[in-house]
Amino acid sequence: MALHKLRHFVSAIADLVDTESNEAVLIERGSAALRELISVDDWLPDAYAQPSLDRYQQFLLYADARQRFSVVSFVWGPGQQTPIHDHTVWGLIGVLRGAELAAPFARNHDGTLRQSGNEVRLERGAVEAVSPVIGDIHRVRNAYDDRVSISIHVYGANIGAVHRSTYPPDARPKPFISGYSNDTIPNLWDLSKESRLS
Repeated sequence: MALHKLRHFVSAIADLVDTESNEAVLIERGSAALRELISVDDWLPDAYAQPSLDRYQQFLLYADARQRFSVVSFVWGPGQQTPIHDHTVWGLIGVLRGAELAAPFARNHDGTLRQSGNEVRLERGAVEAVSPVIGDIHRVRNAYDDRVSISIHVYGANIGAVHRSTYPPDARPKPFISGYSNDTIPNLWDLSKESRLS
């Protein structure tokens, strides 16, 4: 497994958040790095690519020690989708396998929610951004009813610990903290195994 690709990506995002405070630039450069990571599908360990029959899975791949960012694999079983939800931080979504459909939403002046654009199909290799500045509320679903799709997400916080909201139809926003589907994360830092393979 080519974990050095994930390690390189994590290092690039760490350098970026160390040096860049402009969100637009951070999203642009982070999107380019994510596009490179997902361009070849040979690095995601199988343990973080397993679907569940019950619901989509959110596997933590890396969380910055200062919680400035996190990297997550989302594994979508056939036909699975999120509720309408927000993030409260910037985020990047890159499709590694399959395809996803993302529908954007926005608040009306009276606080109600409306779909603010057409549902967009994200094919393998596509990257999309969200943030409170550019649009933070959406619903995402697997574009396929007969196979798994996987996307890699990067967020400007430890997303599994962020207080967020879902938006049920005709109801008040419902607070939630997503957590993660896994108890262990990939060991990106054991370089001894890679040295033995060289």
